[in-house]
Amino acid sequence: MSHDAPPDTVASLDLERYLGTWYEIARLPMRHEPEDYTDISAHYSLQDDGKIRVCNRALDGDGQLQESIGEASVVEAGDNSRLEVSFLPQGLRWIPFTKGDYWVLRIEPDYSVALVGSPDRDYLWLLARQPALGPAKRQDFLGTAREQGYSLEKLIDTPHTGRPTAEPTV
Repeated sequence: MSHDAPPDTVASLDLERYLGTWYEIARLPMRHEPEDYTDISAHYSLQDDGKIRVCNRALDGDGQLQESIGEASVVEAGDNSRLEVSFLPQGLRWIPFTKGDYWVLRIEPDYSVALVGSPDRDYLWLLARQPALGPAKRQDFLGTAREQGYSLEKLIDTPHTGRPTAEPTV
């Protein structure tokens, strides 16, 4: 695959099945998630307007709960695997060029593991429904990332200490 072309995304993503809590297993560095963050989780829920509420939670280096609330929307109707996410305050989300790409590159058929990245290959997340993932499955999904042109030299494994950060389901 040419790394000049955008990465491939899953052919079909069932957003209803994708909703719920995901735990970050590994990620490429990003300024919004310092390396000392632990117990990172994301909770996705459907809003009345059809957009997806994103609640990211983590424990910072001092063990304090940090939370970011954002909103995701599908980029193209019929292609649920490419989303845009904004964490700006609600009144500022209309500003152009303030949304991040969130592309689902691979997902387990039972929606237990997902690989998400950005088309520029600067961002990558390995997510699972549980805070731990077996080494074989981890390597398999990271192999997909390598095949798609993502550099994993700076990959950060996200520690999970058992302290809760997942948003309670209502």
